[in-house]
Amino acid sequence: MRRIPAEARIDCVWILLSGLTVVAWGLAKVHGEHRLTPSGPETVAVLAIASVKSRLIIRQYMEVRTAPTCLRRATDAWLVVVMVTIAVMYAYA
Repeated sequence: MRRIPAEARIDCVWILLSGLTVVAWGLAKVHGEHRLTPSGPETVAVLAIASVKSRLIIRQYMEVRTAPTCLRRATDAWLVVVMVTIAVMYAYA
C-alpha cells in the first residue's frame, strides 16, 4: 500500500473538515422569524458529523494517529462518552 505524504493528508483532512462543516450548517432549519429550531434527526446527524470531525482532528492534528494503541483507543472511548452524554442530555432536556 502506498503512503500518502503528510502534507497531502493534512490538506485532504482540512478539505473534508470544511465540507463537513458546510453540511452540518446546512442541516439547520430556518423558519419564519429566523429562529433555529432543533429536531431529533438533525441533532443526531450533527452529532455524528461532530464526532467524525473530532476524531479527524484528534488523529491528524494532535498526532494521535502515530501514538500507541492504548492512547488511540482511549481518545476514541472519550469521544464516544462525550457524544453519548450530549445525546442523552438533549433527549431528556
